[in-house]
Amino acid sequence: MDALDAVGISVLLGSLLVLFGILSSLVALRFGAPLLLAFLVVGMLAGESGPGGIVFNDVATAYIVGSVALGLILFDGGLRTRFQTFRSVMAPAGLLSTAGVIVTAAVTAPAAVFTLGMSWPEGLLCGAVVASTDAAAVFFLLHAKGLRLRPRVNATLEVESGLNDPAAIFLTIVLVEYLLLGNRTWSSIVMLLAREIVLGGLIGYFGGRVVVMVLNRLELPQGLHAPFVATAAVVIFAIAQSVHGSGFLAVYIAGLVVGNSSTRAHNTLITFLDAVTWLAQIGMFVILGLLAWPSRLPETVLPALAIAFTLMFIARPAAVFLTLWPFPFTTREKLFISWVGLRGAVGIFIASIPVLVGLPKSHIFFDVGFVVVLVSLLVQGWTIASAAHWLHVALPRADVSAHRTELDLPGQLAQELVGYPVVGGSPYVRRGIRPSWAKLTLVVRDDRVLTPEEAGEVREGDYVYFLAPPDRAPALDRFFVEDSQAPMVVEDFFVPGDATLSALAEIYGVTADPAEAEATLAEFFVKRLRRTPRTGDVIPVGPVALVAHTVVEGSVTMVGLQLADPDPVRPKTAVGRALAIARLSRMRLRTIISRRPRT
Repeated sequence: MDALDAVGISVLLGSLLVLFGILSSLVALRFGAPLLLAFLVVGMLAGESGPGGIVFNDVATAYIVGSVALGLILFDGGLRTRFQTFRSVMAPAGLLSTAGVIVTAAVTAPAAVFTLGMSWPEGLLCGAVVASTDAAAVFFLLHAKGLRLRPRVNATLEVESGLNDPAAIFLTIVLVEYLLLGNRTWSSIVMLLAREIVLGGLIGYFGGRVVVMVLNRLELPQGLHAPFVATAAVVIFAIAQSVHGSGFLAVYIAGLVVGNSSTRAHNTLITFLDAVTWLAQIGMFVILGLLAWPSRLPETVLPALAIAFTLMFIARPAAVFLTLWPFPFTTREKLFISWVGLRGAVGIFIASIPVLVGLPKSHIFFDVGFVVVLVSLLVQGWTIASAAHWLHVALPRADVSAHRTELDLPGQLAQELVGYPVVGGSPYVRRGIRPSWAKLTLVVRDDRVLTPEEAGEVREGDYVYFLAPPDRAPALDRFFVEDSQAPMVVEDFFVPGDATLSALAEIYGVTADPAEAEATLAEFFVKRLRRTPRTGDVIPVGPVALVAHTVVEGSVTMVGLQLADPDPVRPKTAVGRALAIARLSRMRLRTIISRRPRT
């Protein structure tokens, strides 16, 4: 009976820790404190040195939990990354997440060598432990502060975050093996790296394809699609790790494959993985907080602080400026990317590897990683939004929130049923603008289901249901919010040419000249261009760019909206000029081909 009581108490304490971690987010959001720091503090308070008094020294369990949690977080990151985004910044983000990790570790190593009396391999290991960034913390803070990064900067950070964790873990494992065995040669390291990348990439790709096939071909019971995908991500990670491939690279690539394929219940997957990764982060930080030894930290706190500030002000900027030098990033953007090198649970998780294998001085690596994460969350976490404004790399952002209902339609993947309650003052009721890709299908009024023809004009109190592509369904939210003063620009959104500029301004926050406010977009193109519009013509208007998507007999009938970059980069280097000339040549070639008469 005592054993059963102990199990019950353990379950109670564990669930209370998770609940307390979730509720602590309210404090973090209200006061601007980094959320993940709150979870870490919860674990420390519950640990043996805190009031909770829980004795937890099982590093192996912490490593397993951290591996699964990090795998799910990376899978979710891949799931949300578009192939177009991935390809557009693959070169700079890939270089930053690989060579950048090595540069960061190398520049941080002298601080560890001279402050802790380590050997150079140990100092390099200390640098590798803290070399990776935590994108989850970065984007939470940006979202909480109401910021939207420039597309180029956002995409680079997004892809870097998915690729630098495997690189940092690989570098750490190689250095740990070298310190334990001392017989690593450059050829063996290259072979090990090649095996990790090749096996991880292949297992991730084919694992992702299998997940897509199961989702679309097997009739899983409703509600099991999302749990199946999350479990499959863990299986893909475990298979890659078992054959000595990179499990972390495998799950990220699997997420890319699934997220960029047409699948059943796509938005349900996104919502479910939101909750799963949220709980995974909570669990990882709470367990790492339990594993910390605050009573031992005073022994290494001063050297760890020196390492933390070396990392923030020297190592990370050096890595960013060196690896992004060939690419057309402004100095302001590089400075911001340098400051966004926020350290999180991954650093503490990697620091547990030396402890797990019993490396001499392993507790020092863990303590240094712990202090670096604390300092990074406190210093960089609280100033990241201010840095974005000061460096002019962020656009104002105000997310809309509408009560959306989504229903999958069996037998096809191209459309789903999206429903909204029509609230008073919503733009859909007041303005005549309608998205061309969303078809009104049903109207529910006074407990009656009506066709659009039977319902006539939509009015307040109705429930409306549209057929819309799953990936564009969230863009409908802005039409069904009561507070229309909260615009948010969406990329690649299309509106008809007869929509007025004032309607566009109200929904998207575009600044419209009063003299042009009631002009249609077709008329606006003619007035601004002072000639007959052609397909592909672009007119910047505040935070968006209007693109003539379809032109019929000299009149624009369909307009695309794309997020504009308010401060385009002018290439200054020879490489930048060559890339710009190549892009311009491709654009001219496409224009010539598009104008050739068709036979």
